[in-house]
Amino acid sequence: MSNLQLRRRIIGIDLGRARIGVAVSDELGMLAHPVETIPANADAARRIGEIVREKNAERVVVGLPRHMNGSVGAGAIEALAFVRKLQDLLSCEVVTWDERLTTTAANRALRDSGRKARNSRSVVDQVAAQMILQGYLDRVQPTGTPDATLS
Repeated sequence: MSNLQLRRRIIGIDLGRARIGVAVSDELGMLAHPVETIPANADAARRIGEIVREKNAERVVVGLPRHMNGSVGAGAIEALAFVRKLQDLLSCEVVTWDERLTTTAANRALRDSGRKARNSRSVVDQVAAQMILQGYLDRVQPTGTPDATLS
């Protein structure tokens, strides 16, 4: 018998001005997988709500863009407003996670795999969401809550 316990999934979100990348965890809460890229428009929160229900998610992790010195800028303020909108819409927990350099890392990973940037714009957003979520998953305790000493 295995000690691995299945749990509800976690959704990762990479917010952008034009597109929003979405990723989902496996049922073990160990690996993040890209799901889709949705347009950053008035229907974005509704579509995320649909994905949360489809995937039976217990939590949504939204990337919070901080400056390299850790301070919060305009992008983070917009992200926090979107988080509040999701919290009003969803019945699950919505949290933020530091996303510094995830889009840069996603672009690099895709470039290293041989994909051209102009053909990968929507995939970059999914990969960035995957990286945000994987970072979160890698730092959570077995209970599924972040270790406060690590974040």
